[in-house]
Amino acid sequence: WHMDEIFLSIRGKRQYLWRAVDQDGNVLDILVQSHRNKKAAKRFFRKLLKGLQYVTRVIITEKLKSYGAAKREILPGVEHRQHKGLNNRAENSHQPTRLREKKMRRFKSAKHAQRFLSVFGPLSHHFQPRRHLLSAGEYRATLQGRFQQWDEITRVKLAS
Repeated sequence: WHMDEIFLSIRGKRQYLWRAVDQDGNVLDILVQSHRNKKAAKRFFRKLLKGLQYVTRVIITEKLKSYGAAKREILPGVEHRQHKGLNNRAENSHQPTRLREKKMRRFKSAKHAQRFLSVFGPLSHHFQPRRHLLSAGEYRATLQGRFQQWDEITRVKLAS
């Protein structure tokens, strides 16, 4: 897992968006909190573990001390690598969030950010296949299949 946090300014107050990304760039979980300390990191780890069926072998973070302290208590058997260059996958996963935040003219509350981003991350990744791994024909076929899935899912919800 690659983990990172960014600052969000919500109504003039600083909030932190914690994000976990797997080795393929898929967003595993996010959490918006007002603190960036050991307690906040432990809360994020617990939320992440509750939503997943497996525990990773390696966690890659930046050099924030809160990650190490929380990992020692909650995930003692997991290897922890702290290096700025290794964490680019998590850093890059923040870009769509920043673009969306700008289009929405900022989030109105921490609850609004949490609700929106917990859906936006996995959903936006569904419509953005890893283009560099596919030929043009495969890319078009993949996107067409994903949009057909989306149409089937949304029609079912509209009918019920």
